[in-house]
Amino acid sequence: MTEQPQLHSSIVAMISLASGIASRHPDMGLCQLDRLRSAGIPEHQIETVIEIARHIRDEAAQKLDAAFDEKAKLSANEKDSESSDCCSAASPEPATAESCGCTPTPSGQSCC
Repeated sequence: MTEQPQLHSSIVAMISLASGIASRHPDMGLCQLDRLRSAGIPEHQIETVIEIARHIRDEAAQKLDAAFDEKAKLSANEKDSESSDCCSAASPEPATAESCGCTPTPSGQSCC
């Protein structure tokens, strides 16, 4: 079995930075930001990673809010007929081909 080559440390730092931002991790990716700058990664590339991560985070929050708002519009009769499990009614609908669209960031960067 041949060993797969490792990702370059700057790629790992970019992935970690983006996922930390998108997931609202309390460390905010500041360690990765320092690593990227120390590695000489151009500031415009770091800014692009941050922009895309924030866009994905914000888009996810908007979709969850929209799903909640839709579920919250249930009439009292529909609400009473549902099970007593409060969490089953709040989960968003499964993704469909139409809902998987990716909108570009404000500067036009694709997140897909």
